[in-house]
Amino acid sequence: MSERAYRYEAKTRGIRVRVEPVYLDDQSAPEEGRYVWAYHVAIENAGADVVQLRTRYWRITDATGKVQEVRGMGVVGEQPVLKPGERFEYTSGTPLGTASGFMEGRYGMQTPSGEVFDVTIPAFSLDRPDEPRHLH
Repeated sequence: MSERAYRYEAKTRGIRVRVEPVYLDDQSAPEEGRYVWAYHVAIENAGADVVQLRTRYWRITDATGKVQEVRGMGVVGEQPVLKPGERFEYTSGTPLGTASGFMEGRYGMQTPSGEVFDVTIPAFSLDRPDEPRHLH
């Protein structure tokens, strides 16, 4: 199986976060102002320390500038532990009321010694494929 192509990437303290969003036409209803995207995330520990993903924070902005903030424990019901060289992947999604927008955020990580630090989730664009592109 080939490696997934990611358009967005950030690295913090040896933790690489890569994201690839996909517009879900079959779950969207533009006539009702509902546009849905899935996003696939790969979190790779390229550092020297074991880390556990404890929390998530997302800032989701639509084309009108409306912001939604999402905070919670872990991702998709898990708080994965990543040893050096390990990777965790998951897919989630978000609806918007506009045909474009963007997301960005951070993961709260913790080392076995109890040190807590934030890892950047790169900002990524959510654009319906048949809509004119907007610079966010």
